[in-house]
Amino acid sequence: MLVDLFIHHARILTQDPSYPVAGSLLIHDGKVLAVDPDPDLAMRAAQTIDAHGATLVPGFNDIHAHSVWFGLGLLEANLGAARSLDEVYRIIAEAAAPLAADEWVIASGYSPLLLGGQQPDRDRLDEAAGGRPVWIKHSSGHACTLNGAALDRVAAGADLSAPIDGGLVATGDDGRPTGLLEENAMRLVQDIMLPYPLETIERALDLATTHYLSEGITSVTDAGIAGGWIGYSPREFAAYQSARDKGLLSVRMQPMMVLDALHEVPGHAADPASRGLDAGIRTGLGDDWLRLGSVKIFSDGSLLGSTAYVTEEYVGCTHNHGYLQMDADKLRESALEAYRAGWAIAMHAIGDHAIDHAIDIITEAQDTYGRNALPNRIEHGGVVRPEQLDRIAEAGIVLVPQPHFITEFGDGMARLLGPKRTALSYPAKSLLARGAVLPGSSDRPVSNGRPLDVMQSFVERLTPSGEVYGPGERITAAEALAAYTTGSAAATGAADRKGRLVPGYLADLVFLDQDPTAVQPARIGATEVLATMVGGQLRFGADKFPARAAVADRAAVSIHEEVREDAK
Repeated sequence: MLVDLFIHHARILTQDPSYPVAGSLLIHDGKVLAVDPDPDLAMRAAQTIDAHGATLVPGFNDIHAHSVWFGLGLLEANLGAARSLDEVYRIIAEAAAPLAADEWVIASGYSPLLLGGQQPDRDRLDEAAGGRPVWIKHSSGHACTLNGAALDRVAAGADLSAPIDGGLVATGDDGRPTGLLEENAMRLVQDIMLPYPLETIERALDLATTHYLSEGITSVTDAGIAGGWIGYSPREFAAYQSARDKGLLSVRMQPMMVLDALHEVPGHAADPASRGLDAGIRTGLGDDWLRLGSVKIFSDGSLLGSTAYVTEEYVGCTHNHGYLQMDADKLRESALEAYRAGWAIAMHAIGDHAIDHAIDIITEAQDTYGRNALPNRIEHGGVVRPEQLDRIAEAGIVLVPQPHFITEFGDGMARLLGPKRTALSYPAKSLLARGAVLPGSSDRPVSNGRPLDVMQSFVERLTPSGEVYGPGERITAAEALAAYTTGSAAATGAADRKGRLVPGYLADLVFLDQDPTAVQPARIGATEVLATMVGGQLRFGADKFPARAAVADRAAVSIHEEVREDAK
């Protein structure tokens, strides 16, 4: 019997402690069949790939990203590189120029932290856009900025002065709205602009997942779809299914439903009250290509916007402790109702006070109803006290930090937190020391999502100014690679089928030009992704590693000899 593919002449970091380095792989039916196979078995391959000495690692798995948001950002005006308000106004003017007089100007990626906290002036935005409405999405995802024309459109259907639970319409000293909308206040503009057409969402997924392949990403968890201020349509999951059917979904996806997308589902009188989707659909539905993940629950805001819920006020921000996005009792009740219905919990909690709530809710859910098939998670962990880490590890909760925030925003975060809390921010080493799972994630497009860059951030933890941010939380390059492979697989309930290159596991792997665990930390991000394979198929870089038929006796003999050399 022929098998599909034999890859040889490689340095393979298998992530299998019992056999950490190999020279060849045999792949069949989208899975690894053998590592350093017997020559007789290798000669049965229908095709071969010569890796020419490349380093092979399991496919990278980003377990907290926002693919639709990222893909849409590729279609919108990009403010990510703006380093002054004048640049912001120039980019807005260029984006507005070809638009109709009443058409919206939509821009993404604005980061106040990179501009010393400055916010665009609503009147200057009016001028730059020629009177067109402007909607600027902040990179944090927790705020946006409107110009005067856009505020007028919002005010036509809503009272901008009315209090908003878990949100804020910022005003100046004169009581006039500045254009800044925080947290739940963003719904005021989203109520006008959403939902997006499903075809637009599919296009965004196509752009995003195609880009992922160029970075070695083979699996992604999208942290919140179909509801709240982070979703783009109540039918958003349908766009994922259609994208898959049309061949537009280039990597494996695990979307999380936002809590707002769930609702009370009636049942038998003996059934417990639950919050879910019609027909009882819940976490775990799907297959290895597209599977429903946890329910995403927002508890607090953003460290970048000083809205994360902390026990001690922010430095220089008197009486500002951030806030929860919903009443604490309602947060607990809603989360438990979803858990009872079979949804694993992924709770956004950045401040340590919010993390207290998250740990209490998740441990109550587990103690009362048992463990779910997927681990329960706390997303981010911007400030985590040592005793909280103890509880997280003891309860088997997965904390999902984003170390590249340090590389991009670390100086601003350190100013807000002060030295003591900076040392407790976005932990990594402390999790491993307690035996907890450490996964890899980026929160893209809030931050750069290229895994090799994030791995370097795990190791170096350097801020933009070159300061070390929490040196006690540095990890090794090997540990950073494990986070993006075995750690992410464990965090997403897939430790038995992905994250390692061992027999029976998915043949998702990346070809690299160097071993990122064997270079200086400052060179990890310089590692080039040469090719990416998903399910045994090269989906990026196939021109660099052409598969050749292996049918002639001479080829078989050659393979036989190379296997012997690779196995030495």
